[in-house]
Amino acid sequence: MKRLVLALQLMTRLPLPALDVDQTDFAAAIRWFPATGIAVGLIVAGAAGLGLRIDPWAGALFGLLAWVAITGALHLDGLGDIADAAGAAHGDRTRLSAVLADPHIGSFGVVAIAMQLLAKLVLLRLWLENFPLWMLVPVVLTARIGPLVWTRWLPSLHEGLASQFRSGWRAGALLSWAMLALLLGFWVPALWAAALLIPLWGWWLRSRIGGISGDGHGAGIELLESGLLVAMLLLR
Repeated sequence: MKRLVLALQLMTRLPLPALDVDQTDFAAAIRWFPATGIAVGLIVAGAAGLGLRIDPWAGALFGLLAWVAITGALHLDGLGDIADAAGAAHGDRTRLSAVLADPHIGSFGVVAIAMQLLAKLVLLRLWLENFPLWMLVPVVLTARIGPLVWTRWLPSLHEGLASQFRSGWRAGALLSWAMLALLLGFWVPALWAAALLIPLWGWWLRSRIGGISGDGHGAGIELLESGLLVAMLLLR
């Protein structure tokens, strides 16, 4: 339970009590990342449902605002950093590392974040017309299975918080969450698109960035969420 709470502290802005943890606990928290998607999904669905009392656009806006607030824009920040690195480094690994380490955001990052927010707003607006609110929960959960794959498959881009997750990775955790997503796919078939989207993002990171980092995880989660929403709309 302590590691679940730690995962929630890492992945959300929920007000949770401080914990006495060590490096082993921190590394093992990655096994609970998909569970944090349940909390995020429920909050986003609740906010979207509240907005639907006004109209679908309000539902989409409320849902998006809750999505950004509950995650603290953490994943959007990663998306912006990855966009800046890919756009400005031009294949130079030294410059790529410098761009990723720069706390300031560049034009590529601004555009990527703006496009992602617009995409999610429109996708939520269309999605709310076609699906019950509870289906947001498996979408958000499944998107957070990605880090369990990328941590194991990709080399660490640099030493940092994300590189510590490798020692906490366990095959059993990945298989358990993957089996849950597979079962949920019988009710939400579009979830199976994650079997393509997760390795696709990993391949892009390996070829363009060179490995995985916290930014890569965050950007991947954002893109997976949008990709799964698109898949649901296409397969409805």
